[in-house]
Amino acid sequence: MSITSALVGRSVLGDKAMTWGTYTDGSEGTEDNINTKLHLCELMFLIPYGAAAITDGGAVNETLPVAGSAVTIIVKGSQAGMWVAIGDAFA
Repeated sequence: MSITSALVGRSVLGDKAMTWGTYTDGSEGTEDNINTKLHLCELMFLIPYGAAAITDGGAVNETLPVAGSAVTIIVKGSQAGMWVAIGDAFA
């Protein structure tokens, strides 16, 4: 497991809670958990970025909704990006 993530911000979106942050994978290309700081994660977006075209954007490896403290994602090696999660409430 070699994905590191950081929470960048949070907000209220109508009757939902929204958090966002960044992720970076080591060179292996693996799966790992992101703590979204949500009680229950209902929707999650992965937004990879970089200087070259992204050929494989990664995926949320869960059946949503899921506990927001451990949402498993899988990405290509050395990929970095942002994540956005929407759920029922902040944890």
